[in-house]
Amino acid sequence: MDVAGRSRVVIERVTPSLDGGRFPIKRTVGDKVQVQADLFTDGHDAPFAVLKSRQIGASNWTESPFEFFDNDRWQGVFVCSQVGTYEYQIEAWVDHFITWRRDLKKRIDAGQDVRVDLEIGTRLIEAAASRVPGAEQSELKMWVGRLRAEPSSDIGRSLISDERLGALMIRYADRSMSSLADVTHRVTVDRERARFSSWYEVFPRSCSAVAGQHGTLRDVIEYLPYVSSMGFDVLYMPPIHPIGDKFRKGKNNSPTAQPGDVGSPWAIGGIAGGHKSILPELGTLDDFDALVAAAKQHGIELALDIAFQCSPDHPYVKQHPEWFKARPDGTIQYAENPPKKYQDIYPFDFESRDWQGLWNELKSVFEFWIHRGVAIFRVDNPHTKPFPFWEWCIGELKAKHPDVLFLAEAFTRPKVMYRLAKLGFSQSYTYFAWRNSKHELAEYLETLTKTEVRDFFRPNFWPNTPDILTAELQHGGRPIFMQRLVLAATLTANYGIYGPAYELCEGVPVKEGSEEYLNSEKYEIRQRDLNDPISIRELISVMNHVRRQNVALQSNDNLKFHHTENDKLVCYSKRTDDRANMILTVVNLDPFNTQNGCVNLNLHELGIAPDAEFRVCDLLTGQCYTWRGSRNWVQLSPHSLPAHVFQVRP
Repeated sequence: MDVAGRSRVVIERVTPSLDGGRFPIKRTVGDKVQVQADLFTDGHDAPFAVLKSRQIGASNWTESPFEFFDNDRWQGVFVCSQVGTYEYQIEAWVDHFITWRRDLKKRIDAGQDVRVDLEIGTRLIEAAASRVPGAEQSELKMWVGRLRAEPSSDIGRSLISDERLGALMIRYADRSMSSLADVTHRVTVDRERARFSSWYEVFPRSCSAVAGQHGTLRDVIEYLPYVSSMGFDVLYMPPIHPIGDKFRKGKNNSPTAQPGDVGSPWAIGGIAGGHKSILPELGTLDDFDALVAAAKQHGIELALDIAFQCSPDHPYVKQHPEWFKARPDGTIQYAENPPKKYQDIYPFDFESRDWQGLWNELKSVFEFWIHRGVAIFRVDNPHTKPFPFWEWCIGELKAKHPDVLFLAEAFTRPKVMYRLAKLGFSQSYTYFAWRNSKHELAEYLETLTKTEVRDFFRPNFWPNTPDILTAELQHGGRPIFMQRLVLAATLTANYGIYGPAYELCEGVPVKEGSEEYLNSEKYEIRQRDLNDPISIRELISVMNHVRRQNVALQSNDNLKFHHTENDKLVCYSKRTDDRANMILTVVNLDPFNTQNGCVNLNLHELGIAPDAEFRVCDLLTGQCYTWRGSRNWVQLSPHSLPAHVFQVRP
């Protein structure tokens, strides 16, 4: 008879579980995965369970015991030690030895005759000995001999308290009627850069030191010390491919280009090639290889933009017309996001009859640049391409190149952004740029760090991008750039800025009500004075140094907001599990006025006694203060420095 009818332990409500196990959760190397489940059985017998984990492809499971948590809720932990995909499963059974030992103690404490009960236990140990190899079998047989020779309450008490015997009986328990959870869950384990990174975006064509001259990849090499001095570890470049001539955009997104206009890098493809080629004005593939190597010497990784769209001049248009959608008049449908029109871009038709050929070619674009040393990709508008394509493409790529990371540039509806993360994107842009009040920030961060979203969606906070110049940045002056920098760099472990527009506090829109920059770098070369006194470069450098030196700022799950009596002040903390590193940040959200007031700290969260004195040292200025109790006063001027980033020292 099938043993299923005798598998008595129920396993329910396994967490973390993403869509019932349809998708893997995400972790990085060294992270713990804490698994919980409801475990119970009929009657009074004691259940026992183990958490089984292994890398996909491994033949053997690693097991760790579940521990009782509360109200039939149990939990176990395993550590992700390598990049790749892990799987985890729960196995549970009625443990008759644990049940017997629990009940034996009650009978002995009640003064009952336990000779028969000891014989029951002896038989359980004897059965276990038959399943045990070598020296450990002898240990169990020794207990059998003692119990048969002296079946007394005294031997029973020593049996109950013997931890070694208990461990052996668990290790060699009878699992012939065990239960398995309905689903084996998976974990995508990425390298540390997926969890903690600081991004800097630059247009290579603006990197020339000669005014008015088109920059090159070699100029970017000369730019690296500047990026490195600010402490960034990822340098992201918009598309570096040939740019089309047909319908090329002019300055400030003019539909008509003038002689000498360089066009948009996202209008990919021309006579010099497509997605596997480099714009001749930028240099050659040898120059690109040199840039990758030089960046590595500075401790910087290169992130490349992947935009799956074509200019009308792209070789694909002639070679594979079936990959594009034809209109009734025979023309090809260009990209639209009504009322916006992108005449210089043709989108791919993913409903093409040759969809498989299209998929394979697009995957090969990633592979081409991976083989040239790129392991991070910022993917443009992934939400406008089919979800099945991304699940297949990223899955194929990570199976061969598990170190590769993908940032989704998808400013769209939350469920669409979450789906992309589930399909394999390592990080995602967010709504941070439009979250400004204390309430908005707290509510948004609670969603990202305290709900199931945290198991698969890694936020990357950008206060600006070439497409996003918020009204706050337009009107808040230098203080708002300092404020938003500190928020982005301390609220999340991954953040980025579009520079040098950000450090130079550029905030002029093309017109009132628009989030487009005036003289946008998307359509022309922009060269700046990096030594302009308005620059907040020094603050950026200090902030990135603080991030590197404080482990508490390198993850998101430990974020805790604290009450402030002034709504123009926001206060939050991050700490390591052992509280060895605790960071408390207070930010003035008003870019125009000095704000002061009391912060009311959750001292239990910080591990500080209610009336104890403790030191808070501002890592941005070096100033230290002695605080006592939960209620403490702060004052912040937006014009000097609108934030404290305290290290808390009990």
